[in-house]
Amino acid sequence: MRIGWQLHGDGARITPGEVVAPDERLSWPRTVGIGLQHIVAMFGATFLVPILTGFDPATTLFFSALGTIAFLLITGNKLPSYLGSSFAFIAPILAATASGGQSVAIGGILATGVLLALVGVAVHFAGPRWIQIAMPPVVTGVIVALIGLNLAPVAWGTCDDSGVCSGFQSSPVTAVVTLASIILIQVLFRGLIGRLAILLGVAIGYAFAAVRGEVDFSTAEQADWVGLPHFVAPSFDPGVLGLFLPVVLVLVAENVGHVKSVAAMTGRSYDRLTGRALIADGVATTFAGLGGGSGTTTYAENIGVMAASRVYSTAAYWVAAFGALVLSLSPKFGALIATVPQGVLGGATTMLYGMIGILGARIWVQGKVNFSDPVNLTTAAVPLIIGIADFTWTAGDLQFGGIALGTAAALVIYHVMGAIGRWRGTAEA
Repeated sequence: MRIGWQLHGDGARITPGEVVAPDERLSWPRTVGIGLQHIVAMFGATFLVPILTGFDPATTLFFSALGTIAFLLITGNKLPSYLGSSFAFIAPILAATASGGQSVAIGGILATGVLLALVGVAVHFAGPRWIQIAMPPVVTGVIVALIGLNLAPVAWGTCDDSGVCSGFQSSPVTAVVTLASIILIQVLFRGLIGRLAILLGVAIGYAFAAVRGEVDFSTAEQADWVGLPHFVAPSFDPGVLGLFLPVVLVLVAENVGHVKSVAAMTGRSYDRLTGRALIADGVATTFAGLGGGSGTTTYAENIGVMAASRVYSTAAYWVAAFGALVLSLSPKFGALIATVPQGVLGGATTMLYGMIGILGARIWVQGKVNFSDPVNLTTAAVPLIIGIADFTWTAGDLQFGGIALGTAAALVIYHVMGAIGRWRGTAEA
């Protein structure tokens, strides 16, 4: 592996039609500036996951930075990517925390990371084609969609016997202001501002909630300016592992999609790095599971920054990783992020969880899935209902929720119906 970059041109300008390749860089001041843009792009989503799940934001940012560094090293400094918090972990973390506590949820993240790394090893030696055969667009689309739709009740929230509510119900006015801000920013602004609609909408909702006296700053005021994040050791409960293992399929799909996106933008083939990318994300998620961070994935938000700047230099990601690491070492910064009130989160997650669901539909559109084929139609229809209704099945000490059962249903229905259809001659070609 070679860590070093060739200067692109004079380091100051990009000729129209050209791109700054992963092994190139602009001048260091410009590279630092682009690296800071990557921090801004990943910031909102990376922090939103720990806020929603009750994890320490600073700890998540710490392992996100370490994970990105590990990703760059494992992929030979050839594949530009930032590893931020994966939304696919939200539902299993919430369920595992409710049943066994945060330590059990972290154990589930660790197990997911190990399994993803093993999948990466298999892909590295066997090639990525078998993933496309096992998980065609109709299957990956439904898995992503049911994860988002399964979280819909969390966005609405619940109220306990004392009248204390979470989610949208905790402060409907604040939630509506937050949601409306996100929606308007998306249509009022283009470029980076438009892509940061959720982060900026949360900031507006936060300011509105602060004016209404809904923000408690006491914890942030007492926090130190410099210090290590709060680490939590994992513990394992076989009963919740079934909640996390389906997430591996989502992470595989996200990483493969990221590799293909970078290849399309740079005009280079990175198929040979697919296995390494999966191994790297698995290692990063395993790191997070060792100390209390959220599981990671490659970030589409940062692909947007690359597309806008036409700079694909991995040097910018090294800047972003070390910048995030510095921010994670400020407990006061993390405590301030944790003060975001429930009403703001309710408004943001109403948009966010819906977007995750629609991303599944986007995979179907991009994959040109034919829903006149009963195999595809059934593969999508049944798992979605299982996920939305959150079907559960208990087998001894193991309990499987809607996401796990929906994922299993998608895989079984697609491959079994397809096999029978080919045998009987009833499946479409």
